[in-house]
Amino acid sequence: MDHQIYYDVDTEAQKNMLWWLYVGHAASVFFSLGLLSFIPLIINYVKRGRTEDSFLYSHHAWQIRSFWWYLVWVGIGGLVALSIIGIPLSMLIWGVAWLWKAYRLIRGFIDLTDNQAMPT
Repeated sequence: MDHQIYYDVDTEAQKNMLWWLYVGHAASVFFSLGLLSFIPLIINYVKRGRTEDSFLYSHHAWQIRSFWWYLVWVGIGGLVALSIIGIPLSMLIWGVAWLWKAYRLIRGFIDLTDNQAMPT
């Protein structure tokens, strides 16, 4: 039995674009702690409409949600860091947020490679 998914050239191009967006988000997280992640985020917003009604749309939503939740937790860590007592707690919050973002990027890479939709 054949278990391959067949799709057109445009879908393959969109999948490649998503792969590069994952790379962009990952590079941002590893080299700037997510500060430059707004660049692939803008591209996610611009390109996601072309992938509506396909499993690729869920990857755009996954990356967008990952960015905004990561930003929320980094912001919370920043607020906690305003007190001297809160600095160790803020470091913990930032570390957990970074690990969570790394997990979401790795999971996205794997599911994109396997042609799987991301959970909503």
